[in-house]
Amino acid sequence: MSDPMMSPDPRKADSWLEPGKLNVQLVYALYLLSFLIGISGLIGLVFAYLNRGKAGGWIDSHYTYAIRTFWIALLYGLVSAILSLAFVGVLLAAATVVWVVARCIIGLQKATAGEPIAKPETWWV
Repeated sequence: MSDPMMSPDPRKADSWLEPGKLNVQLVYALYLLSFLIGISGLIGLVFAYLNRGKAGGWIDSHYTYAIRTFWIALLYGLVSAILSLAFVGVLLAAATVVWVVARCIIGLQKATAGEPIAKPETWWV
Protein backbone atom coordinates (compact mmCIF):
# COMPACT_ATOMS: atom_id res chain seq x y z
CA MET A 1 0.00 0.00 0.00
CA SER A 2 1.18 3.48 -0.66
CA ASP A 3 1.27 6.02 2.09
CA PRO A 4 -0.72 9.15 1.11
CA MET A 5 1.78 11.29 3.02
CA MET A 6 4.64 10.00 0.87
CA SER A 7 2.99 10.42 -2.53
CA PRO A 8 4.30 13.31 -4.60
CA ASP A 9 2.18 16.43 -4.64
CA PRO A 10 0.94 16.93 -8.20
CA ARG A 11 0.87 20.71 -7.63
CA LYS A 12 4.62 20.84 -7.04
CA ALA A 13 5.23 20.32 -10.74
CA ASP A 14 5.65 23.56 -12.69
CA SER A 15 2.25 24.24 -14.22
CA TRP A 16 1.28 26.62 -16.99
CA LEU A 17 -1.26 28.32 -14.72
CA GLU A 18 0.76 28.58 -11.50
CA PRO A 19 3.46 31.18 -10.87
CA GLY A 20 6.73 30.06 -12.36
CA LYS A 21 8.83 29.73 -15.46
CA LEU A 22 6.16 28.11 -17.62
CA ASN A 23 3.55 30.70 -16.67
CA VAL A 24 5.90 33.57 -17.55
CA GLN A 25 6.57 31.94 -20.91
CA LEU A 26 2.81 31.58 -21.41
CA VAL A 27 2.30 35.29 -20.71
CA TYR A 28 4.87 36.27 -23.36
CA ALA A 29 3.41 33.77 -25.84
CA LEU A 30 -0.09 35.17 -25.28
CA TYR A 31 1.22 38.67 -25.93
CA LEU A 32 2.70 37.52 -29.24
CA LEU A 33 -0.49 35.66 -30.09
CA SER A 34 -2.47 38.85 -29.49
CA PHE A 35 -1.39 40.10 -32.92
CA LEU A 36 -3.60 37.33 -34.34
CA ILE A 37 -6.16 36.96 -31.55
CA GLY A 38 -6.51 40.26 -29.71
CA ILE A 39 -8.06 38.94 -26.50
CA SER A 40 -5.06 36.74 -25.74
CA GLY A 41 -3.05 39.80 -24.68
CA LEU A 42 -5.64 40.57 -22.00
CA ILE A 43 -5.50 36.97 -20.80
CA GLY A 44 -1.72 37.23 -20.53
CA LEU A 45 -2.09 40.45 -18.55
CA VAL A 46 -4.51 38.77 -16.12
CA PHE A 47 -2.07 35.88 -15.60
CA ALA A 48 0.75 38.33 -14.95
CA TYR A 49 -1.28 40.30 -12.41
CA LEU A 50 -2.57 37.19 -10.65
CA ASN A 51 0.88 35.63 -10.28
CA ARG A 52 3.04 38.69 -9.61
CA GLY A 53 4.49 38.55 -6.12
CA LYS A 54 3.72 34.85 -5.62
CA ALA A 55 6.77 33.22 -7.18
CA GLY A 56 9.52 35.49 -5.89
CA GLY A 57 13.05 35.74 -7.18
CA TRP A 58 13.80 36.35 -10.82
CA ILE A 59 10.28 35.46 -11.94
CA ASP A 60 8.75 38.58 -10.38
CA SER A 61 10.94 40.76 -12.59
CA HIS A 62 9.36 39.05 -15.61
CA TYR A 63 5.83 39.68 -14.38
CA THR A 64 6.62 43.37 -13.83
CA TYR A 65 8.23 43.55 -17.27
CA ALA A 66 5.25 41.84 -18.93
CA ILE A 67 2.69 44.07 -17.20
CA ARG A 68 4.59 47.20 -18.19
CA THR A 69 4.94 45.89 -21.74
CA PHE A 70 1.17 45.61 -22.03
CA TRP A 71 0.35 49.06 -20.66
CA ILE A 72 3.12 50.90 -22.51
CA ALA A 73 2.15 49.15 -25.75
CA LEU A 74 -1.46 50.20 -25.19
CA LEU A 75 -0.34 53.80 -24.70
CA TYR A 76 1.83 53.68 -27.83
CA GLY A 77 -1.07 52.12 -29.73
CA LEU A 78 -3.46 54.88 -28.70
CA VAL A 79 -0.97 57.57 -29.68
CA SER A 80 -0.45 55.77 -32.99
CA ALA A 81 -4.20 55.65 -33.60
CA ILE A 82 -4.56 59.36 -32.92
CA LEU A 83 -1.60 60.20 -35.14
CA SER A 84 -2.80 57.89 -37.90
CA LEU A 85 -4.69 60.84 -39.32
CA ALA A 86 -1.22 61.86 -40.37
CA PHE A 87 1.10 59.25 -41.83
CA VAL A 88 3.29 59.43 -38.72
CA GLY A 89 0.81 57.24 -36.81
CA VAL A 90 1.24 54.35 -39.22
CA LEU A 91 5.01 54.46 -38.76
CA LEU A 92 4.62 54.67 -34.99
CA ALA A 93 2.24 51.70 -35.03
CA ALA A 94 4.79 49.62 -36.94
CA ALA A 95 7.49 50.67 -34.47
CA THR A 96 5.20 49.67 -31.60
CA VAL A 97 4.73 46.19 -33.04
CA VAL A 98 8.49 45.77 -33.39
CA TRP A 99 8.98 47.03 -29.82
CA VAL A 100 6.44 44.56 -28.37
CA VAL A 101 7.86 41.62 -30.32
CA ALA A 102 11.40 42.52 -29.22
CA ARG A 103 10.40 42.75 -25.55
CA CYS A 104 8.54 39.44 -25.71
CA ILE A 105 11.45 37.66 -27.38
CA ILE A 106 13.91 39.07 -24.85
CA GLY A 107 11.58 38.03 -22.03
CA LEU A 108 11.17 34.53 -23.45
CA GLN A 109 14.92 34.08 -23.86
CA LYS A 110 15.68 35.23 -20.32
CA ALA A 111 12.84 33.17 -18.82
CA THR A 112 14.03 30.06 -20.63
CA ALA A 113 17.55 30.65 -19.30
CA GLY A 114 16.22 31.31 -15.77
CA GLU A 115 17.56 34.86 -15.73
CA PRO A 116 15.84 37.97 -14.38
CA ILE A 117 15.04 41.05 -16.43
CA ALA A 118 17.78 43.54 -15.55
CA LYS A 119 15.56 46.65 -15.60
CA PRO A 120 11.92 45.50 -15.59
CA GLU A 121 10.55 49.03 -15.24
CA THR A 122 12.25 50.45 -18.32
CA TRP A 123 10.32 51.94 -21.22
CA TRP A 124 12.95 50.75 -23.67
CA VAL A 125 13.65 47.23 -24.87
